[in-house]
Amino acid sequence: MHNIYVYILIMGGVSYLIRMLPLTLIKKEITNRFIKSFLYYVPYVTLAVMTFPAIIEATKSPLSGAIALAAGIILSFIGANLIQVAGACCAVVFICELIIR
Repeated sequence: MHNIYVYILIMGGVSYLIRMLPLTLIKKEITNRFIKSFLYYVPYVTLAVMTFPAIIEATKSPLSGAIALAAGIILSFIGANLIQVAGACCAVVFICELIIR
């Protein structure tokens, strides 16, 4: 039981360092195009990494989640708005769950 406090302390220290080091080490504006592009896309990649497994595992069958994901991607490329994509994905999952049983 004593080790759990050491683990929590180490995790807190690592979290603090990850947030504190960029503030103290980077004094001037970032001009490198690659680093700026990398930092720009970090929130989107993080959101995708957290959302993708939930899309696949939220249904009874992972296949229906994958089909709905494909439908959502196609609709978003066509130009559908968020409400249309979400509604269509829900409908696709519903229909797939009825068929796959």
